[in-house]
Amino acid sequence: MAREASKGHKAAVTVLAWGVALLIFFPILWTFLISFKTEGEAINSHPSFLFFEWTLENYETVNQRSDYLAHFWNSVVISLGSTVLGLIIAVPAAWSMAFVPGKRTKDLLMWMLSTKMLPAVGVLVPIYLLARDAGLLDTKTGLVIVLTMVNLPIIVWMLYTYFKEIPGEILEAARMDGATLSSEILYVLTPMAVPGIASTLLLNVILAWNESFWTLNLTAASAAPLTAFIASYSSPEGLFYAKLSAASTMAIAPIMILGWFSQKQLVRGLTFGAVK
Repeated sequence: MAREASKGHKAAVTVLAWGVALLIFFPILWTFLISFKTEGEAINSHPSFLFFEWTLENYETVNQRSDYLAHFWNSVVISLGSTVLGLIIAVPAAWSMAFVPGKRTKDLLMWMLSTKMLPAVGVLVPIYLLARDAGLLDTKTGLVIVLTMVNLPIIVWMLYTYFKEIPGEILEAARMDGATLSSEILYVLTPMAVPGIASTLLLNVILAWNESFWTLNLTAASAAPLTAFIASYSSPEGLFYAKLSAASTMAIAPIMILGWFSQKQLVRGLTFGAVK
């Protein structure tokens, strides 16, 4: 009886999980389907789900109008550059907070987290002026620096959490064997925290890839990533839903593929140290 109840419970949980997953995924699926419709079909008050005249016209128009590969390359450079720079800064910071905490360490961590509660528009003007005066407007370097600062609190918090799960005795043993501070971080701490570092890297690549506020306000053409590529199909003349959906599908496809192939590593890293 208990086994039957257990099977029924598992089946109900499975159905519920699939229902929630489909509900979350439906907007992406609908965007994908609209990208293959004509503009007239896309704004039809009685849209069809699968039975419509499929067309590649929107993708052809988007590729003719915009340089997708240039925007894609900008997104790759900005996302990877800001994440790697953030890790270079955050690993020593998280190490010091995890293994050499001070009286104000927790206050500092909370202050860093509180900066994520500030609306980005509240600091737009000073950052825009600083970027303008430094000659960093519409440059990949400027966006890498800004996105590093934006995501740095998250990187530090995640690494701090992972580092806290590593026994301090291991690092003490390395010091007794003559390890310097740099070799301790590079050759002892970092290899032990690879799952956590990998999940942090993947999550922040996704955050940087999806960032639209700063990319739209600090770029114009030269360093415009895929978020600006999508926004270019929303104009005062109206919303071209089919073409906008095609551009959105092309923009989210690379990061969805990355997330699909790295999901096990991401889950492993996010649960690192959760099970004793």
